[in-house]
Amino acid sequence: MATAAAATKEFVFEWEGRDRNGKQVRGETRAAGENQVMASLRRQGVSPTKIKKRRMRSGAKIKPKDIAIFTRQLATMMKAGVPLLQAFDIVGRGNANASVTKLLNDVRTDVETGTSLSSAFRKYPMYFDNLYCNLVEAGEQAGILESLLDRLATYMEKTEAIKSKIKSALMYPISVVVVAFVVVSVIMIFVIPAFKEVFTSFGADLPAPTLFVIALSEVFVKWWWLIFGGIGGTFYFFMQAWKRNVKVQQFMDRLMLKLPVFGDLVYKSVIARWTRTLATMFAAGVPLVEALDSVGGASGNSVYESATLRIQQEVSTGTSLTAAMTNANVFPSMVLQMCAIGEESGSIDHMLGKAADFYEAEVDDMVAGLSSLMEPIIIVFLGGLIGGIVVSMYLPIFKLGSVV
Repeated sequence: MATAAAATKEFVFEWEGRDRNGKQVRGETRAAGENQVMASLRRQGVSPTKIKKRRMRSGAKIKPKDIAIFTRQLATMMKAGVPLLQAFDIVGRGNANASVTKLLNDVRTDVETGTSLSSAFRKYPMYFDNLYCNLVEAGEQAGILESLLDRLATYMEKTEAIKSKIKSALMYPISVVVVAFVVVSVIMIFVIPAFKEVFTSFGADLPAPTLFVIALSEVFVKWWWLIFGGIGGTFYFFMQAWKRNVKVQQFMDRLMLKLPVFGDLVYKSVIARWTRTLATMFAAGVPLVEALDSVGGASGNSVYESATLRIQQEVSTGTSLTAAMTNANVFPSMVLQMCAIGEESGSIDHMLGKAADFYEAEVDDMVAGLSSLMEPIIIVFLGGLIGGIVVSMYLPIFKLGSVV
């Protein structure tokens, strides 16, 4: 019976009616059909005059940024004294993404039936990870849910800001390379063949650079579908393997840390997220061993996830956090020193938060510096590529006098 009831599909119905005093009232109710809505309203003393099933818009994919915004809105309203269920209703109605609205309505329904907020969130692990649920549960148990939601919102905002900066720093050169490839392909397929016909009429030997460009153009003209399909297919299957294959993820995570210039940026961002996550968990009163369960995954790098697992095992056997982090051999000396000071003074969350602030500032500076550095490099790259093709095609024209 319970399984059948859980499988019943519910809809949102908008209704209007009059209460016992004859006052016009309106609202929304989740139910499997209009009959359930009418029965529910009559039990409440409402005589319905209009019941209409709301048409749910097809929403976009729910992103971590959407969850961060929701958390901030929920924390703000709860601090203002708005009841939890009403806060969910307000946030759900005001969200432009229908997928987020449906998710919040589902969570609200669970809470309304007596489920704790953390348990309701745990039903949707795709959107609310262990760290999120653990902090919410700690807030519920300590009676400081609004305070922990505020801390959680700040943590998520900082984490998303770092992700955004890393993506923008990495996407800039990638997008330029893609544009350059498209431009070169257009030149090879449409422009070079026209030059080839002109050069054929010269009846003379062409310079080696020109012959090379013409041969490359012939390959593009004949095999363009294979080139584009091969590159697109390789990229797609590589990205799928990166997402789904653990060994590929580990290899790429190690490679990302060793990349010239960008590796240091990724390294500092991982350190910032690791320390920020642990500081947030400590401040919420989550025990160290339990907190480390969420820290490794939140770092976003399998190298640090494995290191965190080793740290957790050592700490559970009585080793100090600083000693375990030192043994992992993946943390900078500054973080180790601040962690040691935090352990001695009993303020690990404060010291790790300071370390996170420092590395977040370092990431900001590096992104700004990389943007300035990449511009001249990209200009030289594009100029050399396009300029080399142009010069190669005009060499025979420059020697036209000797040919004639």
